[in-house]
Amino acid sequence: MMNPEFTARVLAIVRRIPAGRVATYGDVAALAGKPQAARAVGNIMRDCGRADVPCHRVIAAGGRLGGYGGDEALKRALLLAEGVVIHGSRVQLLGCRIAGVRKVGRKPGRLYNRRKKDPRGQMGKAPRGHRRRE
Repeated sequence: MMNPEFTARVLAIVRRIPAGRVATYGDVAALAGKPQAARAVGNIMRDCGRADVPCHRVIAAGGRLGGYGGDEALKRALLLAEGVVIHGSRVQLLGCRIAGVRKVGRKPGRLYNRRKKDPRGQMGKAPRGHRRRE
C-alpha cells in the first residue's frame, strides 16, 4: 500500500508540469522528497486514472517514453501534440525537461572513496582534503 501523503505530493507535482514539458519518474520522486522512489512514482502513475493529472508528461529515465496504461502510441501522440520533440522512442530532454530538479546521487561519498588510476596504471592524486593511505 502506497503512502497517501507521498501519493498526494506526487500527483500535485505532476499537475504542475506545464504542457510541452516532461519530467522523469526520478525527477518527480526527487521533487516529492524521496529521490530513491522512482519506481513508486511509476506505480502511482500506472494506477492514476484521474483526468486532471497529466500522467503522459512523466517519462522514463534517459527520455524513454515508458508505459502509459499499455498505450505508448497514445502517450507519444499526446506529447507530440504539446510540441515535445521525440526521436524514435525517446524524448529529447534538452529544452523540454522541467527545471528546478536537482538529482541526488545514490552514493554521494563514492566519488571521494575511490581514487582513479591514470593511463599508466599509477594511482592518481587524492581528492582535496583527503590524505592518501600508504
